[in-house]
Amino acid sequence: MPQRPLTRQRVIPAAQIFMGLDFSTQGLKATFIDAAGQVLAEPAISFDTDLPEFKTQGGVHRHADGLTVTAPPLMWVAALDLLLARMQKANLPLARVAAISGSGQQHGSVYLRRGARARLGALDSRLTLRDQLQDVFAFDAAPVWMDSSTRAQCRERDAALGGAQAVAKLTGSRSYERFTGNQIAKIYRQHPEAYAATGHIALVSSFTASLLIGTYAPIEPGDGAGMNLMNIRTRRWAPAALRCTAPGLAKRLGPIAPSHKVIGRLSRYFTDRYGFAPRTAVIAFSGDNPNSLAALGLARSGDIAISLGTSDTVFGALSAPKPSAAEGHIFGNPINPQGYMALICYKNGSLTREAVRNEFAQCSWKAFEAALARTPEGNGGRIGFYFKEPEITPTVLKPGIYRFGPDARPARFTPEQNVRAVVEGQCLSMRLHGNNIGLVPQKILATGGASVNKSLLQVMANVFGTPVHVSSQPNSASLGAAYRALHGWHCARVRRFVPFAKVVRAVASFTVAAEPNRAKHCLYTAMLTRYAQLEKQVVL
Repeated sequence: MPQRPLTRQRVIPAAQIFMGLDFSTQGLKATFIDAAGQVLAEPAISFDTDLPEFKTQGGVHRHADGLTVTAPPLMWVAALDLLLARMQKANLPLARVAAISGSGQQHGSVYLRRGARARLGALDSRLTLRDQLQDVFAFDAAPVWMDSSTRAQCRERDAALGGAQAVAKLTGSRSYERFTGNQIAKIYRQHPEAYAATGHIALVSSFTASLLIGTYAPIEPGDGAGMNLMNIRTRRWAPAALRCTAPGLAKRLGPIAPSHKVIGRLSRYFTDRYGFAPRTAVIAFSGDNPNSLAALGLARSGDIAISLGTSDTVFGALSAPKPSAAEGHIFGNPINPQGYMALICYKNGSLTREAVRNEFAQCSWKAFEAALARTPEGNGGRIGFYFKEPEITPTVLKPGIYRFGPDARPARFTPEQNVRAVVEGQCLSMRLHGNNIGLVPQKILATGGASVNKSLLQVMANVFGTPVHVSSQPNSASLGAAYRALHGWHCARVRRFVPFAKVVRAVASFTVAAEPNRAKHCLYTAMLTRYAQLEKQVVL
């Protein structure tokens, strides 16, 4: 994570401010905003660079089996120590922070020994958190979202709950190897002594919130949905899912709290050591994806963001979820208590587009756009699938490139046809699989590095049949957490839930970058049926 300046060369006015924390895979970042939602400061640290003693690479430890990926939870404790100390040294006005919320990388789990709650509530402000919490972990290696070592536990869950679709219908997602419930099941079976010594199991988000309030923090529905343990509709633990995971699990997990709820006040440790105000409110922490949704203000069904980055991600708000055993996730919406969010992730995003650019467009994005402009919409009926990496959506275990002509037979493409095929194929896949889980956009917000490509955005608008908007505002989990701190603080102040959009008015404005052509949209709609049929042939 690159170092960011502590301030943006502006004077922070003498008024209440709000802080969001993001414990991401690679580092810890804070975002400070004022009551109008304007960003004031963004301090950050890198786990690898700033805490080298933990010997992480990319913030994690990769194990010899090639499947297990963990992070040391004490590193997250040390990171909070370090960042707060730096903020205090930089004279950031911590005493004016009215509320804090946060974000944690989804699916990671932390196992705390019995008695850890008392330790959290009796911290000595003369000592660091790290010095006082070194031995509170029953299992000192926290499984994280990159872990793929629980295939056996996933199959056991499917068998116990009636199959993959039944798991998805109950919990919002099929049994995923990285999901927390399956990680808990593995630890219970492979490390029974550690599980027996565990008094509390937290997500990364609820664990880091616990550090701040000095007691166990509840889990929030947006993040709790990424566990295969929560009933996605009731926002409560699903008894059947708990029973097939490990004994005594409900007590170890604790309650689920609404996303906007004040879960406690900042503990005296932080007021005495760093100068925060004694009544600083802490709002329920959520996962990184739900907080990114909050950063973009996606509260209404039909609001969808497409992040065009190293991986492509489609996520958005919806009111009528359609959980699928084949693809995607349904989470609680952190800014709409009655709503949901859906998310689909693709490994073959910008890096795959870049590989096509390098092979067929002289390593030039300008030439790539020119090639796209020289080819007709629909590519003369040609459809391509470009899997440079194993794919999540659809599930493709073996990389490969597959090209089909108008007759649905394998075909060779010209360089220009390859360029158009990779762009159209990615957009058609997003529409197909998004529709399968209820993501039918009325508006698309495009973010990420490739969102500057006007020709790509035009294809997207034509495929979906809806305008595509862009903004310079980064899609930041810490920013979303800061917005949620402001929102939760306001709801507590007026003692009722207030719609997010009425509180957070400074969510970045978006401008229209591409309008759909209706005739071309009809062409792509007809093409979508063929695309879906051909996709079934290439899924291995």
